Amino acid sequence: MIEAGRGLSARLAAAIAAEHADAPPAWVDPLAMCEGDGAKLVAAAVLVPVVLGAAPGVLLTKRTAHLTRHAGQVSFPGGRIDPGDADACAAALREAEEEIGLDPAQVTVLGVLPDHVTGTGYRITPVLATIPPGLPLRPAPAEVAALFELGLDVLLDPAAPQRQRRQSNGVWREFWVWPHPEHFIWGATAAILVTLAQRLRATATLPA
Repeated sequence: MIEAGRGLSARLAAAIAAEHADAPPAWVDPLAMCEGDGAKLVAAAVLVPVVLGAAPGVLLTKRTAHLTRHAGQVSFPGGRIDPGDADACAAALREAEEEIGLDPAQVTVLGVLPDHVTGTGYRITPVLATIPPGLPLRPAPAEVAALFELGLDVLLDPAAPQRQRRQSNGVWREFWVWPHPEHFIWGATAAILVTLAQRLRATATLPA
């Protein structure tokens, strides 16, 4: 069990710093475009906010049903990296403020997790951060239908994420799914959570 507060923050920071010889620099969706084939990937960033407190969890959003891309899906706050963004962290903070009203001053950025290349042509940089509990967040009604958390107890359970398969355009695709009583957490979001969970479990022997 990871404790809240300083112990959790230290282990999250250690998860960012962790180097695993068998881990690739980026997770690539099996149906993703290949950079070597000349496909142009769109640079994007998401904020992975861990809410501190007595029962810590990762803050997630459910996108509205009318969006043209990934409608109704669970995601992290985030989007494309704009020319005016200094880096992926700046883009993730900007998007989080626009989408859920998260004040950047309340965010402690810890670093970035490995990039994730999606089958829809995005190269996503996940920015790991902590935020205090009880913030007065304001989801943008045009983009966000709901805010919810995936508890750290679930994230750290190695048996929690499950592999599922479905056919897309004649090709069978495998993907991760995380359990939740109300929401279906899968795709890039689920894969990023798996990476975070693996790294956090690797820090379990660190002192609090």
